[in-house]
This record gives sequence, structure tokens and C-alpha cells, in this order.
Amino acid sequence: MIIDGRAVAARIRAELLSRTARFFENTGRYPTLAVVLIGDDPASGIYVRNKFKACAEAGITCKDVRLPASVSEEETENTVRGLAKDEEVDGILVQLPLPAHLNQERILAEVPTEKDVDGFSAQNIGALALGKQGQVACTPLGVMELLKAYHIETRGKRAVVVGRSNIVGKPMALLLLNADATVTVCHSRTQNLKEECLKADILVAATGRANLITADMVKEGATVIDVGINRVDGKLCGDVDFENVQKKAAYITPVPGGVGPMTVAMLLVNVCNAAEMRHK
Repeated sequence: MIIDGRAVAARIRAELLSRTARFFENTGRYPTLAVVLIGDDPASGIYVRNKFKACAEAGITCKDVRLPASVSEEETENTVRGLAKDEEVDGILVQLPLPAHLNQERILAEVPTEKDVDGFSAQNIGALALGKQGQVACTPLGVMELLKAYHIETRGKRAVVVGRSNIVGKPMALLLLNADATVTVCHSRTQNLKEECLKADILVAATGRANLITADMVKEGATVIDVGINRVDGKLCGDVDFENVQKKAAYITPVPGGVGPMTVAMLLVNVCNAAEMRHK
């Protein structure tokens, strides 16, 4: 079965409308996301427009903050600090990547934990590791929602995550661990990657290497989640050889149309969560 991320994301956005309307009734305003975009990178511009469109569909207000590519680090940090103090702003998203002269770690550190809707802060990652409430990175959270939507059991299952990034791989492993899966994390230094992948009931590929996961690496009847987004010969593809792997997998996500729409949907969920928690 092909997992339809677009359909699940559309349902989540529709459900958020009642939450944002209720928030407006209680506060006189809608949940608000501030997006900081630095420079004029075309891909970043497209991502931001898509986020604004999704926010509008879910009843979330967007604050569009644009800074020139030549902006200083001090000015950038001051901008983020200003948004941090703004009581009308519930979530802050600094669109990545940043221009090379800016220190990403220092700038992201200016985003308060309660407004960190990307779930990137050390405090939120720490909360996830401890199994406590906090904001969770949108992409791995979206993967968990897809597993839930398709009633794919995680408890007691063997999960393999290929990739160890702070944005996807590590939080993905922690979420699966918290959901009672037995988790193995593989990466570029893993020996016998094929053997590790063949053990997986749930295989999550998040490396950014096109068609890394081939059919001979997948167990019959496994669930395969492809987080990768790559462009080969002008076409989008994932980290999984979809055409051949789908013949062995019980469930598989396509690229595009699988995990991608869920990333934006879970951003909206995180904004609503942040707004409601701050209001309480």
C-alpha cells in the first residue's frame, strides 16, 4: 500500500481549523507564526510561500520577516530577540540555510524553547530524549502521524533509521524508541548496512542520497518511509528505489507526496500547540 501523505496532511489541516477558531474565541486573535527569511535563495522562497499558504488554510496568522543577505549577525539576533519578546507571536521559524557569514547555532539559540516550532532547540531535544512534553521536529513527527494514520504497529517492532542528522535521524530514533520500537540507527560509517536494513519491520531512510535503499536491502512485508528529497535528471526522488522496493514492502511512502506534506502539516500543529500552551 502506498502511504498518501497529502491526504493525511489535508485532514490534519482541516482539523486544525476548529482549534484555531476556538483559540480566536478565547483570545481575540489567531495563532501566529513569524517566519524569518534572510536573502533571496529561490528554494527558500518557495518553501516559505508554501508554509504561508498552509497556514492560511489552517487559520494561522503569518508574520513575514525579510532581511537582506548582507544583514549582520547582530541585527539578525536582535530581530529574533524582538520576535521572542512579542506577545502576539507564538512560534518563530528561521528559514534555513542561512547565508554563510551567519552563525546558525547562535541565531537559533535566540528562539525561546516555547516558540521553537521547529523543535530544534537543545531543550526540546532533551525533552524528547527524556520522554517529556516539548516541541518535536516536524518531519519525524509527521512520520509518526503517518504510521498512526495507517495503523502501523510500532510496539515491539524492529525499526532501522538510516541517517543521524539532528533534524531528522536522531529525533526519529527517539520517537520510535518512545513508541516502544527496538531502534537501530545507521549512518555513513555503518558496516553491513544491507544486513541491518534487512532486520527492519519499519525502515526510515533519511540520508539525502538518491536510491540508496534498494530492494535487496528490504525485508518482505516491511514498512518503508522515505524522507529523502533528491533531484536526479530534473526529477524529484527519494532515498529509496521506489519502483523496485514497493514490490516487497507492505507500506511505502512516495516522493513526492509522502513525508513532505506532513512536515508542513506538523509545523502547523506545533504552532497551535505553542499558542495554546502560552495562553494557558
